[in-house]
Amino acid sequence: MSGEPAAKPRQRSMARGILSFGSMTMLSRIFGLVRDTSFNAAFGAGAMTDAFWVAFRIPNFMRRLFAEGSFSTAFVPVFTEIKEKRSHADLKALVASTAGTLGGVLLIVTALGMLLAPWFADAFSNTVKPVPGQHELIVHLLWWTFPFLLCVSLTALAAGALNSYQRFGLPALAPIILNICMIAGAWWGSKLAQPPIMAMGWAVFAAGILQLLFLMPALAKLDLLSMPRWGWNQPDVRKVMRLMGPTLIGSSVAQINLLFDTFVAAKLAPGSQSWLSAADRFLELPLGVFGIALGTVILPTLARHHVNTDRVGFSKSLDWGLRSTLMIIVPAMLGLMLLSVPLVATIFQHGKFDAFATRMAALSVFGLSFGLPAFALVKTVLPAFYARQDTRTPMRAGITALIANMVFTALLLALLYVRLPASAKTGGLAETLATHPGLHFALGLASALSSYLNLILLWRWLVKAGVYDAQPGWKSFLWRVGIANVAMAAFLLAGLHFAPDFTLAPALDRIVWLGLLVAGGGAIYGASMLALGFRPSHFREH
Repeated sequence: MSGEPAAKPRQRSMARGILSFGSMTMLSRIFGLVRDTSFNAAFGAGAMTDAFWVAFRIPNFMRRLFAEGSFSTAFVPVFTEIKEKRSHADLKALVASTAGTLGGVLLIVTALGMLLAPWFADAFSNTVKPVPGQHELIVHLLWWTFPFLLCVSLTALAAGALNSYQRFGLPALAPIILNICMIAGAWWGSKLAQPPIMAMGWAVFAAGILQLLFLMPALAKLDLLSMPRWGWNQPDVRKVMRLMGPTLIGSSVAQINLLFDTFVAAKLAPGSQSWLSAADRFLELPLGVFGIALGTVILPTLARHHVNTDRVGFSKSLDWGLRSTLMIIVPAMLGLMLLSVPLVATIFQHGKFDAFATRMAALSVFGLSFGLPAFALVKTVLPAFYARQDTRTPMRAGITALIANMVFTALLLALLYVRLPASAKTGGLAETLATHPGLHFALGLASALSSYLNLILLWRWLVKAGVYDAQPGWKSFLWRVGIANVAMAAFLLAGLHFAPDFTLAPALDRIVWLGLLVAGGGAIYGASMLALGFRPSHFREH
């Protein structure tokens, strides 16, 4: 009896945390859409824009690996344990020692990345049909983008500390700085740089420094800001680093898959990198606003339940997270898949981004969106392992899914190649892959399939560990969500039947029709859920 009143405030705190983090992330994603719209209008989709996406994705992959994927999931549980059980001086010492150690390691990684820039350019260029100037451009862009890794990883440390104090808004707002810098690079920096795309490298470099400075005052207000110092032998730092090892793979399968996709896309038709990048933006909106927000907010809560040996609270919080994820992510998946062409055409088809680029980017949106529930649920399930300081189980699942993604990619590319007409295969396999547009669809679909495999393995081991008990009402919940999504999909299909061809329609017509489809689909889904008995107050319940 006494546990129930205490549980509800914590759950409401998680809901408020998701609202805070999600709203700031929504603002960031809106700026991200403006960024990508500006980028595509200014530069289009081709070999030179592909060079930037390669140069941005390599350090960005390492950033998500070290900062978001590995470091945060290892740092937050240790930080929370010290915060709950030890003195503030120990907490401050952990931040200083971790910052110095992580910064020192990443300074070496950054330097090596800049030195190895020509090798990266060799690996991520199309050697079958090389584009003059692309290799050199990748090298010069990497020299500007690699330092971003160092700054943004230290920003992740500050964000993890703030999140542990339930301060979710500022860390979620920080990425807006990157978007603002890149918007400025597209519209104004491109007029100063030669070639113009070099301005985006300058923008990424500036954003890394500004993001770190942005969170410093909030950290100082909590009395956690002090001079970084080397602490490799400090026990708490060693614990964080030890936990980081397995999570380098376990929590970042999607990012490793993305880097692999970048490598494969470099061997496909010019523009493939840009089409995949455009698709990523649409997935980042629901994933960032809700999927990643929920995972970020729930990790400190689950860690606290584990530290306090509250198995019932742990299980109820995770159950709440799973249901909340499904309620939001499944309709988002259907909406993105069915509206892939209208979304890309309305948002990106301006300036140098033409109708052909719209159709190619929409293929990526469709394939990747199929995996959206898996991407989001993995973000929800992983904290259940990390809060218990179990990093090896996700690592095992991650390695399996990573290998599966490579196999799926090869099989799907082979299948698409076989289905091409004979006239398109006159130059052999390698030349066909390098010249025939549309084959990048295999990359998005393979990533989706491997993420489902990752989710299945994690779920199986979570149940086997015996730390989660499904709460009553799952069957009726799934029926309600399923019926509401069918109703929404039927509305969208009917609307698309009467809508014009979005790749040919005037911009105003696209905006009006897309607004009607999105608003109507959302209204149908919400009304269906209400008619089937769901109430907003359920979101706050265990």
